[in-house]
Amino acid sequence: MQIIHPETLLAAYEQGIFPMAESRDSDFVDWFSANKRGIIPLEHFHISKNVQRIIRQGRFSIKVDSCFREVVVKCSERTDTWINDLIINSYDVLNQYEHAHSVEVFQDGKLVGGLYGVHLNSAFFGESMFKSEPEADKVALYYCHQILQKNGFRLWDTQFYTDHLGTFGCIEIDKSEYELLLEEAMGKECRFRL
Repeated sequence: MQIIHPETLLAAYEQGIFPMAESRDSDFVDWFSANKRGIIPLEHFHISKNVQRIIRQGRFSIKVDSCFREVVVKCSERTDTWINDLIINSYDVLNQYEHAHSVEVFQDGKLVGGLYGVHLNSAFFGESMFKSEPEADKVALYYCHQILQKNGFRLWDTQFYTDHLGTFGCIEIDKSEYELLLEEAMGKECRFRL
């Protein structure tokens, strides 16, 4: 099984660099560092009233890291994806080192949504999310925010800004501003726990 060594991955994230494959079938990854960076300021995160109602109703149950690999695989199951086997295997190992995490959404015992990302000191680098039930991905984002806020995280990196992420409070910042936030986040240790 080929992997990117955990130390290589973490050293890259520490410098604001992340891997992406060209497609699901690619055998390798390319490394990226965006000039404009997407982040969700923890104090500005918000979700719709509909999602808040779903959470209050307790329609879903939430777990962390109970089926990490399955979440990553489900995130890769779309027409256009940058997640290949090398990424799946590498992040699975990173999860075993407690530097990658998944927030999992279940309904009637079945995994119906979730997200995963990389955790380094007080930074969380969101990688991807999926849903097979309406709003399950948004519920995962809500609980991810709860975890980051409760445990004192300083940076929630989304890599890129999208209009979809903008509905949750995501903004786009210049690389120089991002590098300052990243450096600050590297100065504090946090744990990722529900």
